[in-house]
Amino acid sequence: MTAMFNTDNLQGDLLACGFALSDLRNFSEAHAAIASGTKADSFEGEVASIGRFCRSARTLLDRLPPRSQRSPSEQFAGESIVRAMAESCWRFFGAQRIQIYDRLTDSRRRALRVEELASAGAELLPGVLPDAKELAQDRQRMLKDKDGLELHQALFFAQLLNDPAVGLHLCSAMLQPTRSSVERLAEFQRNGVLDLGPVRIEAKGEVGYLYFRHLRYLNAEDDETLAAQETACDLILLHPKLRLGVLRGDVVDHPRYRGRRIFSAGLNLTRLYHGKLNYMFYLTRDLGLVNKFYRGIIPAGAMQGKAKLSEEIEQTHEKPWIAVVDGFAIGGGCQLLLVMDYVIAENGAFCSLPARKEGIIPGCANLRLPRCMGERAAREAIMFDRTFYVDAPETRALVNEVRPRDQLDSALEDCVRNALGSGMVSAAGNRKALRVQAEPLDTFRAYMALYAREQGWCHRSEQLIDNLERYWRAADRQI
Repeated sequence: MTAMFNTDNLQGDLLACGFALSDLRNFSEAHAAIASGTKADSFEGEVASIGRFCRSARTLLDRLPPRSQRSPSEQFAGESIVRAMAESCWRFFGAQRIQIYDRLTDSRRRALRVEELASAGAELLPGVLPDAKELAQDRQRMLKDKDGLELHQALFFAQLLNDPAVGLHLCSAMLQPTRSSVERLAEFQRNGVLDLGPVRIEAKGEVGYLYFRHLRYLNAEDDETLAAQETACDLILLHPKLRLGVLRGDVVDHPRYRGRRIFSAGLNLTRLYHGKLNYMFYLTRDLGLVNKFYRGIIPAGAMQGKAKLSEEIEQTHEKPWIAVVDGFAIGGGCQLLLVMDYVIAENGAFCSLPARKEGIIPGCANLRLPRCMGERAAREAIMFDRTFYVDAPETRALVNEVRPRDQLDSALEDCVRNALGSGMVSAAGNRKALRVQAEPLDTFRAYMALYAREQGWCHRSEQLIDNLERYWRAADRQI
């Protein structure tokens, strides 16, 4: 997105698709107004101008058949319109990101999560960011028929994260406990167990156990599991008597693995293909859940009134985490291992990052896997679909010990006993000290800026849909 898009070159192609002349005129005039480089007299005027262009573009897209049913000329026209909008929005977000963020957060005196920013942003920028009604309608479409409505969210957050001060504030806001976890903490402390649907947690002594239990999908992650997973993570971190967290898959009822524990099958590709997995899942998961495993949480209210965070040392409340890999850790499951402090795996288990066969970026694996295995092995895993079996010597960088299935429970007990018995006073400090040289918060921010944008394009790409149909047989699977 370097040269300003020229709608004049598109006129003939759009006319050939049968668009009304009035719609084409509105589109061209609205684009000319923002392409001229002339600034409006106010922020509100800038918003009105870009909003007018986006609405005119959406009108044209709505006149086309569903994306998967378009002729070659209609496909070209649709893609050109989407890219014209994306380019214009990217420039607008880049120029206005500080003013937008400060308006949404009361000059950074409020710490809003990405979901809250997306919703508030839709009100502040009507026609530019999709609102709840538009997203609900888009959710009814198959992924192959979506026209990039969520792409504007990707570009919006990429530009916010691309600004160091704004991005650090946003990353920190995402480390605060969720409202749900604060509300349910007393219940968890009182009962020692909590069933959150796709996740259950238990407090045993000084250890909190988080079990994935999205059983139908082999503990895969999706929009139905994410909120519960993050709440569970928060609760273990918030519980004052727990000093250690354990992450493990629950026993599944899948015919092939019935009666066995499975760690994680990664992203739920079936829901993705059917259009039920929103783009915001990617950002919420890695800015929230996964980063909380890695960095801990910022106590609620700790950011109140703090507009400038760039000079602050990380002051998160965190605990060590142990993961037990039963069966396999695919995709997102493998990504989780990269932020664990200790990993125990059963003989014959494997890890993989099948990003090439999915057509997406595997979370923060591109940032973290090279530190564990070296860049050459990381490239092979991410770009050439290499599977790592835990019994192989090179996988020692991902797991700490490998045991037969019937010895996993005792191995976990030994590990927990050793961790608690050696004293935990310095655990949080040592975690922070390791991160200072490995992944400072600003390095994470810069990565997430790139990730937000590129994942947005991947999420709507035809290659993703083709990969899902070719490798996953997604068209044959029902949600």
